[in-house]
Amino acid sequence: MSVTPRTTRTTAAAVAVAAAALLAPAAAASAHDGHDHDDAPASATHSRAAVGGLVAEVRRATAQYRDVQVALDAGYVPVSGCETSPDGGMGIHYLNPGLVAPGAPVDPATPQILLYGPDAEGGLRLLGVEYWQPAVGQPTPVLGGRPFDGPMPGHSPDMPVHYDLHVWTEVANPDGVFAAWNPHVTC
Repeated sequence: MSVTPRTTRTTAAAVAVAAAALLAPAAAASAHDGHDHDDAPASATHSRAAVGGLVAEVRRATAQYRDVQVALDAGYVPVSGCETSPDGGMGIHYLNPGLVAPGAPVDPATPQILLYGPDAEGGLRLLGVEYWQPAVGQPTPVLGGRPFDGPMPGHSPDMPVHYDLHVWTEVANPDGVFAAWNPHVTC
């Protein structure tokens, strides 16, 4: 994933605060590998059935967060406005700083970021999740056989080099379930 200056990616500041407390300055030495892993070749771990199973697992694990108050009670805090770009939207990012752990095993039940968007009644609805890890020299994190995007530079001066992986669990994405931007997400 690459984020261009045209985005409004304010999530960076909150993630930077959480990550700064955890990282050594050497973490910023990594660079983006230039690969968009959505184009990775299909294999047994990337089959439709495997992707569908992973999405179903993440959806089950995060179903409780359809209620934004449950997310707030669990330590998730809003860290952005509703993010959009010419490529689509991401929604409003809710970060749980307590889940940011460099090099930690990836657990589908504990995404670092929940993505919400406005609903028809003026509230918020869960759109999907984002897994996020600062890059500290570890191998590329993987979720259900799917490698994260990155390492990539931070989206602001204070955000460290990191890996991330979006999973659109509640809103179909014509660009792929792991694409960063979703054309069906509007603010």
